[in-house]
Amino acid sequence: MVKSIKQVGPNRYRETFGRYLEEFTVGDVYEHRPGKTVTEYDNHLFTLLTLNQHPLHFDAEYAKRTEFKRNLVVSPYTLSLLIGMSVSDVSQKTIANLGMTDVKFTAPVFAGDTLYAESEVLSIRESKSRPGQGIVTVRTTGRNQDGTIVCTFERSALIPARGHAIEDRPDSNY
Repeated sequence: MVKSIKQVGPNRYRETFGRYLEEFTVGDVYEHRPGKTVTEYDNHLFTLLTLNQHPLHFDAEYAKRTEFKRNLVVSPYTLSLLIGMSVSDVSQKTIANLGMTDVKFTAPVFAGDTLYAESEVLSIRESKSRPGQGIVTVRTTGRNQDGTIVCTFERSALIPARGHAIEDRPDSNY
């Protein structure tokens, strides 16, 4: 987690998180911690919130009859969790997420699994149309407690350069 302290007044400081464009380096890998142990409640809540009605995610009797023998964690939850884990390192200062590609779910996730994520910086370039901003692309890999890769994806984000983030403005409360 990238954390810095900004003085906002006499004897007064505020935490800030995330990276500026200049703080990314192609090839660097950020290990995102802490991990998260997925619970049955997490899976059921996400399934219900998104109206996913496939019984493999919430009907234990149905799941017993599948090759998995138990409920699978719904894959969009896995993706969302891994994205969330990467925010403080990769996109806390992001102006906009620009897209995701190559999303792959390579192994099942079950309640009780603990997931960990890491992101590798693939590319960085200054924006041609937005001065003081640039595009960073990372590949995020999610692993379970055994080190098995459960999901990979690439995402690109518009990141401000130093002095161009919301928290850099003199009138900002961030």
